[in-house]
Amino acid sequence: MHSDVADLLLEIELELRRLALWSEEPVSQAQLMSKEPFCIDTMSFPEWTQFVFIPRLKMIIEHKAELPKTSGIAPMAEEYFKGTNINGEAFILSFKKFDQLISRS
Repeated sequence: MHSDVADLLLEIELELRRLALWSEEPVSQAQLMSKEPFCIDTMSFPEWTQFVFIPRLKMIIEHKAELPKTSGIAPMAEEYFKGTNINGEAFILSFKKFDQLISRS
């Protein structure tokens, strides 16, 4: 299961890069301190994916810790791309696969 999640994280990262949504500049500590779901008040969804989601999941994988029991991130990805001219279908699909993988474990 952990290796499947690792594969999906790589897929998500590659898609962020392909869409030119990967940032070379880190977010600030203040942005990371958000208490809101998905840091919606301090980051864009791609930023949250890069600087919160991917690092947290990588840490879980590295420590072979318990994965979340459920996931419903794909709707947030869908919502983000509604307001853009970017074709985020592959990115959204990666999150749908992640949600399904986590939810069936």
